[in-house]
Amino acid sequence: MDAIRLSPPRRLTLSVRAPSGEGPMSVLDFGDEKRPVDLVFVHANGFNAMTYRTLLAPLSGSLRIWAPDLRGHGATLLPTEAKGRRHWHDHRDDLIALLDALDGPPVVLAGHSMGGTSALLAAAERPERVAGLVLFDPVIWSRLTVAAFQLPLLDRLASRIPLVKNALRRRAVFDSREQALAAYSGRGAFKGWPEMMLADYLVDGLVETPDGFTLACDPAWEASNYAAQSHDPWRALKRLDRPVRILKGETGSTCHVPEAPRGLPNVTVETVPGGTHFFPMLKADIARDALFDAAV
Repeated sequence: MDAIRLSPPRRLTLSVRAPSGEGPMSVLDFGDEKRPVDLVFVHANGFNAMTYRTLLAPLSGSLRIWAPDLRGHGATLLPTEAKGRRHWHDHRDDLIALLDALDGPPVVLAGHSMGGTSALLAAAERPERVAGLVLFDPVIWSRLTVAAFQLPLLDRLASRIPLVKNALRRRAVFDSREQALAAYSGRGAFKGWPEMMLADYLVDGLVETPDGFTLACDPAWEASNYAAQSHDPWRALKRLDRPVRILKGETGSTCHVPEAPRGLPNVTVETVPGGTHFFPMLKADIARDALFDAAV
């Protein structure tokens, strides 16, 4: 098990053609490459697939897992355009392209935060390619809030959202990876993270440039993801006839789907005791068990 846990995944590159632009998508490939993909896991805003290596690698003895870097993140080089952006349909369409590229039977589609919501949106468009979903604290606002985000002038208020402001103020360049590790360790969103998981985030979260080590996810793009909320995850949930398992944090959750949600018989919602939005990092065993149960 230790060898599996520590072994690096293979790196694949997919050519993606989507309405928001075409280019290479980086995908980490865990497990036996001779078997079909069992599980696709999608990361949260601002992070990358490598961040979740210690969550996913222990499953690779039984499962083959693909973990893509979303547009604007990690080693994926798909174009980004934040100006005028109002939704996550670009991430949805990139994941649809990934699903279309897979051979074999339908897969379990999973993800954390924005990655979970983007996976949900993609599954609603390609239900025949998806066996089920496991979503870790997906960003799903209340029905009323989602309806409000559809209003044409609401995007003018995006700059006032605290998460947007914080992202735009984020330091983007470091002198070294060690400096970045020291700056993040035990602070902000990274508080309580295992050191190895934080180190894994920095592997693909920083790009060496002549100016220093620069964040792979530009703060302006991260802010755009926080601000662009006019997609409709409730509509996607209603359209899907596949099992959807949602695990959300007990505190600080971005998921407003109640337990036993009305009109959604295929959706189950569980609250992780003591869990926050970052429970996949802080309580990885719970997240890992949920993925394994869905995919075997």
